[in-house]
Amino acid sequence: MRAIQKNGGSILMCLLEIFVGVLLLIDPIRFTSSIIVVIGAALLIAGLVLIVRYFRATPAEGALTQRLSKGLLMLLGGLFCVLRSKWFVATFPLLTILYGVAILISGVGKIQWTADMLRFGRKRWYMPAASAVCSLAFAAVILLNPFTSTEILWSFTGIVLIVEAVFDIIAIALGGKHRITDDDNIIDV
Repeated sequence: MRAIQKNGGSILMCLLEIFVGVLLLIDPIRFTSSIIVVIGAALLIAGLVLIVRYFRATPAEGALTQRLSKGLLMLLGGLFCVLRSKWFVATFPLLTILYGVAILISGVGKIQWTADMLRFGRKRWYMPAASAVCSLAFAAVILLNPFTSTEILWSFTGIVLIVEAVFDIIAIALGGKHRITDDDNIIDV
């Protein structure tokens, strides 16, 4: 239970991954389009705020902060996201490759976690090891992309998000990260 309390932020992130994975499984195209539109709306609001702040600032402050150009760029980005969200959906395979690379990096980090647990004599080192193997296998499948359609790729990505998050929660709860100190450092293993 202490491992769960200590790693609340990590577990919350895992629960968010499960939620996103479920939404991707339910309706990947609508979910992705909705997220892009929400991001676009946020960019529009942020752009307007920067533009208003530019005109409320002194001329010197306005010139130094460049809020007008930043605000205009955010407005343009927001408009593109809101009006052309389908473009992002069409480029999803590229975004999925980036996600595959992120999973690959995560798997390598889990190998480090496994090795650290082994070196410190932790009993449940096999949990992060199993998670690392899954991460590396999922990354390979995503990067090789053997799927016939983008929708199947999205569904697989949703499944990967869910499985990865569940493995990570189990690894945190059972294997837990433990605080170890040496002469100069505090290490979480």
